[in-house]
Amino acid sequence: MARSSSGIVAGLTVAALAAVGFLGYQASATAPAHPAKAPQAAAPAPSQPAPAAVDPAKPVAVPAASGTGARVVYSVSLKRVWLVGEGGQEPKSFPVKPSTAHPKAGTYWVNSRTGAATGSDGVPIEHVVLFTTAEGVVVGFSARVDGQVPDPDPNKKTGGIRMTRADGDAMWAFATINSKVVVLP
Repeated sequence: MARSSSGIVAGLTVAALAAVGFLGYQASATAPAHPAKAPQAAAPAPSQPAPAAVDPAKPVAVPAASGTGARVVYSVSLKRVWLVGEGGQEPKSFPVKPSTAHPKAGTYWVNSRTGAATGSDGVPIEHVVLFTTAEGVVVGFSARVDGQVPDPDPNKKTGGIRMTRADGDAMWAFATINSKVVVLP
């Protein structure tokens, strides 16, 4: 009986991954070639100072508004991710290239992972960790297989938040299914 149960689970997993891939393809195929210009961001509130230049030699503190416990923290404005574990260990932090479709600020959970795929921009990617949709596009973290981390094409609606391959390895090891992802503006 256990063998048939594992076969069913494997079949359902394959079907779910195929559905996510199809929906991602469908979203990218139907996205307008020239999306409307995004509204300009408002000036920071007095209680939120403007982001300062980051010294790459110094650790970047986890934003206070990111909650508690183990979590992935993604700041759209700082273009940075923190992998915050349990037990007070120093979080890993690294820069990322945001996608052109930005998720709203809030708390999400990793809902899908794929070892290798083709991104919505047509580029081979690995260590895909998906957590939401925005503007009709699936959004998640990934690394390009070729190791490049260029700015996304502003004329394409994409959901891939890109990072180096080494940082993609760290994300893959840390952000398993149902891991918390906190998105900050």
